[in-house]
Amino acid sequence: MERVSKHNYYLDIAQTVSERSTCLRRRFGAIIVKNDVIISTGYNGSPRGRANCSDLGTCYREQMKIPRGERYELSRENMLGAVLYMCCTDPKTGKIMPGTNSCMMCKKLIINAGISTVFIRDTETEFREIPVTDWVTDDDSLSGKLGY
Repeated sequence: MERVSKHNYYLDIAQTVSERSTCLRRRFGAIIVKNDVIISTGYNGSPRGRANCSDLGTCYREQMKIPRGERYELSRENMLGAVLYMCCTDPKTGKIMPGTNSCMMCKKLIINAGISTVFIRDTETEFREIPVTDWVTDDDSLSGKLGY
């Protein structure tokens, strides 16, 4: 049996983390790795203490027609030079959603955190490697091109 690559190992974990998401639109899971140590995991959903869309059965952001990546209100030292692994899955089917990307707000947070590279899963074995510096030099907020 062939050993899974390190990037796909971390992306497998990010995909599993996405199963904790409470979002009805898209489930994102992510892990941050530095020096081959997972230092953080996370997924999208309601802020702590607020009702989750998955529990309510409706997405208030959709009802209020709030565009994706808008109106969202870590220790940087630990993030400098770290790598973020991300996977997006469909809430209905659980399947990987290829071609996704971070929204502009998340890109801003990733850039400001000092993370160096983002790996985004497209299939069980394929992924994209994005140097975060690309997001700095290619500011898609100026072009109107939206994330995910």
